[in-house]
Amino acid sequence: MAASTRITTHESRAVTLLFIGVALTYLLMFLGLPLFTVFYQAFSKGWELYWVALQEPDAWSAIKLTFIAAGIAVPCNLVFGISAAWAIAKFEFKGKSLLITLIDLPFAVSPVVSGLVYVLLFGAQCWFGEWLQAHDIKLLFAVPGIVLATIFVTFPFIARELIPLMQAQGKEEEEAAVSLGASGWQTFWRVTLPNIKWGLLYGVILCNARAMGEFGAVSVVSGHIRGMTNTMPLHVEILYNEYNFVAAFAVASLLALLAVVTLAVKSLVEWQAKRSGEPLHGA
Repeated sequence: MAASTRITTHESRAVTLLFIGVALTYLLMFLGLPLFTVFYQAFSKGWELYWVALQEPDAWSAIKLTFIAAGIAVPCNLVFGISAAWAIAKFEFKGKSLLITLIDLPFAVSPVVSGLVYVLLFGAQCWFGEWLQAHDIKLLFAVPGIVLATIFVTFPFIARELIPLMQAQGKEEEEAAVSLGASGWQTFWRVTLPNIKWGLLYGVILCNARAMGEFGAVSVVSGHIRGMTNTMPLHVEILYNEYNFVAAFAVASLLALLAVVTLAVKSLVEWQAKRSGEPLHGA
């Protein structure tokens, strides 16, 4: 019988404190200080100007468009992520490696390049531009183009969270359910989904955070039309370039607040998954 051994390292208290100090200093400089600056600048002229900046029509339009784009992109990526992870983790088929590579594509390609691809495909003088114009379909410089760009840059998050988790769980439970007479949908709803619920929620949180904060791809396809195609990150850039710093930081503070809420929900999901004893990621 092989005896299991646990290898532990013992460092001096000075080394431990040094590492902790370096980590805290790094977080303070690159996370805490910028976050404090955003809220400080947003409220530097008082609450009244802060609320006026957020209630301004162009700002309100940017806020609504950000939520609309995320509200469409996240459910689409939810369906795709579950389907792709199920196919990759549970089945063997030709082209499996290619599918995994394509899922990782947005991680390797600059968001600006991905937005430019949409311009080259759907622009007025490009491949599908004339057909779209003939059928009065507008993708670029409109909400559909923003949604498509958002979907592209965020679609790996849910799939990449579920694939290693589902691979680690194996397919014995699904096979047992099928052998007992369960249908495919019954197996999914009663076996697969409960096993991946925490990883799925974690992936949705990450996908939503990226969708709301996306700048590069959306900037290329939006056209920067104020009150129509500007999301919150784009609106912040326009206000800052116009030297309207209070309004720019006010909208940026809302994005920062959404990020803080996302981190809080993410930590809660991790804690709940650990408490329930269910894996959040694959082994």
